Amino acid sequence: MAIRMNRRQFLQRTPLVAAAASPWLPLHPAAAAANPASPWRLRLSTSSIHFKDLPLEAACARIAALGFEGVDIWSAYENCPHLDDALNRLGPERLRDLLAQHRLALFAFSTYVGGYAKYAELLGGAGGGVAVQGSAGPCPPEELTRRMKDFLESVKPLVELAEKHHSYLAIENHGHALLNGLDSFKAFTDLNTSPRLGIALAPYHLQALGASVVEAIRISGPQLFFFYAWQNQEGMKQLPGHGSTDFHPWIQALAAAKYRGHVNPFMHGHVEPDAMAAALTKSRDYLKGLV
Repeated sequence: MAIRMNRRQFLQRTPLVAAAASPWLPLHPAAAAANPASPWRLRLSTSSIHFKDLPLEAACARIAALGFEGVDIWSAYENCPHLDDALNRLGPERLRDLLAQHRLALFAFSTYVGGYAKYAELLGGAGGGVAVQGSAGPCPPEELTRRMKDFLESVKPLVELAEKHHSYLAIENHGHALLNGLDSFKAFTDLNTSPRLGIALAPYHLQALGASVVEAIRISGPQLFFFYAWQNQEGMKQLPGHGSTDFHPWIQALAAAKYRGHVNPFMHGHVEPDAMAAALTKSRDYLKGLV
């Protein structure tokens, strides 16, 4: 007897097609190779923690009103309430409705506090996306390959969760961490075999090392799942268009790599909502002007 599937069922059972059909998701390398001439388009998101003083509904309304296409919802880092509120109060269906109301794509959950596993079902139920978290402690250069193998083995249960919930796991580079300099990017990409596991690239931390952001993008290639538009400066100057960093080479490198996620203007530090909105407006216009 023939089995008929509707479009939703087909996409759920075909991760490669699902990824290609959702332009804000990382594109599987096989799909990228099948369509090498597709034009690159800048997609912008930003992080809900920038509006952590506001309820999640108000934060999403602000982000959408600023013209961002996607949102990165944060767990309780610096007491940001948004992701736990979505988990405990909204649930996946109401979170989907909230994002649809504001025409926002669910680009990512940042799960530095709580970890991906806590939010995996919510992310999948809300439509799937990228979950971002850190790597492991630093190691001497001579131990890098072994330690990276151990780390990739340790996150296999999370990768399996990502597969189950039609999502992706992105590991952020950070100072004094396993995923740190360019050698560690190379070790990660050489050893990683899962299309569900990739890198969340934070230029702020690479600049602190004097490492090339363009080279990090090149090394990451199709394993680049999240890009922070974030420079190593103080205060508001962390944002694109505010500090002295020229983001144009970074955007060119992302286009060359056919990066499929959103470019996410980002900063650390508490700023009241109106000032934050004005600063992000400047960043949005600056980044759009580079394309």
